[in-house]
Amino acid sequence: MTQKLRAGIVGGTGMVGQRFIELLNGHPWFEVTTIAASTRSAGKTYEESVQGRWKLATPMPDAVKNIMVLDAANVEEVAGQVDFIFCAVDMTKSEIQALEEAYAKTGTPVISNNSAHRWTPDIPMVIPEINPQHIEVIEAQRRRLGTSTGFIAVKPNCSIQSYVPALHALLDFKPTQVVASTYQAISGAGKNFTDWPEMLDNVIPYIGGEEEKSEQEPLRIWGSVNNGEIVKASSPIITTQCIRVPVLDGHMATVFASFENKPPKDEILARWANFKGRPQELGLPSAPKQFITYFQEDNRPQTKLDREIERGMGVSVGRLREDSIYDYKFVGLSHNTLRGAAGGAVLIAELLKAEGYIQAK
Repeated sequence: MTQKLRAGIVGGTGMVGQRFIELLNGHPWFEVTTIAASTRSAGKTYEESVQGRWKLATPMPDAVKNIMVLDAANVEEVAGQVDFIFCAVDMTKSEIQALEEAYAKTGTPVISNNSAHRWTPDIPMVIPEINPQHIEVIEAQRRRLGTSTGFIAVKPNCSIQSYVPALHALLDFKPTQVVASTYQAISGAGKNFTDWPEMLDNVIPYIGGEEEKSEQEPLRIWGSVNNGEIVKASSPIITTQCIRVPVLDGHMATVFASFENKPPKDEILARWANFKGRPQELGLPSAPKQFITYFQEDNRPQTKLDREIERGMGVSVGRLREDSIYDYKFVGLSHNTLRGAAGGAVLIAELLKAEGYIQAK
C-alpha cells in the first residue's frame, strides 16, 4: 500500500484509546491523523489531554503528542478528516448508538470497541478468525442507514476470546453444554493498580453485565446470516461466572464442555494446532501466525508468562483432560486489551480493508 488510510480514534484518551494509539504507531496500513474525546479534552494537544493519565508501560508515541484533540460530538468535523474511525467511548448505550450511527451516516466506517451495537441485527460482531462471513450484513446495514460507504462493525466482549476460539475449532463435534468461569484482569475495567488499589490482595466475585455477555455473545458469533440480519445460534447452552482478580492484563477461563459427538483427545489437540482463519489466509498485519497455542505443561498457560503470545493476539490453552461430569475440561487465556479490545478491533479493520469495505475517501 503506497498511502496509508487515515484513522481516527473517538474516545482516544481512555485506556482502550491509548492502546489504539500504541498499536497503530508504525502500522503498515493505517495512520492516526485525528483524535476525538469529550469536551474536557477538546482543544488540547493529545499529550496535554492525557497528562498524568497515560496508563501503558510503553511511552506515548511522538507522532500523536501534538495532535489537537477534537470534540467527539462534532461528527462532521471529525469525519471530514478520516477514512474510518475506531470508537471506544464512555457513554450510555443510547448515546453510543446515536453517535456511532451519526458517524456511519457521514459515509465513515466505524469499528467499535463498545457493546452498544452488539445486538443490532444488521451490525456484525466479529472475531475475524471465527465469523468473517458476518460482514456481508454490512450491505443491508448501509441501506438502512442511507449510506453507500459508512457502516458499523463491533468487537465482542473481551472475556469470551479466552474460550470461544478453542470451542470454535471443535464445532464439528457439536458442543451441547459449556460451563466457563472467567478470571478477569483489572484493565478490563479501564484501570490499573494505581487507580484501583482496592484490588490488591483481593478478588471480587461479580462484574456487572459480564455473565450475560459471556453466555449470549458466543451464540451470536456462531449464528447465521439470514435476510441481511444475524440470527444467533441455539446451542450450545453456556453458563458462566465472571470474577475480577488482581491481575493487570489477561483474562483466563476454566471451561467444561460436553459434545454430541465426543472427540478423541488427540483430535482436539490437532484441531487447535492446525486452526487457521481468514486473517491467516490473508496474512493480515496484526494476525497471529499461530492463533491457538496449546501448552503441555500442567502449570500453563500462566497469565504473566503467556498473555503476550503472538504479540498479545494469540490465544493460549492448556490442561485438556477428560472430566467426570462433562466430556472435557481445559483452561484458556487471552490478552484482554490486545486480542480482546484494541488489537481485536485493529484486526477487524484490517479484514474489512482487505475485503474492500474500508477505502480512502
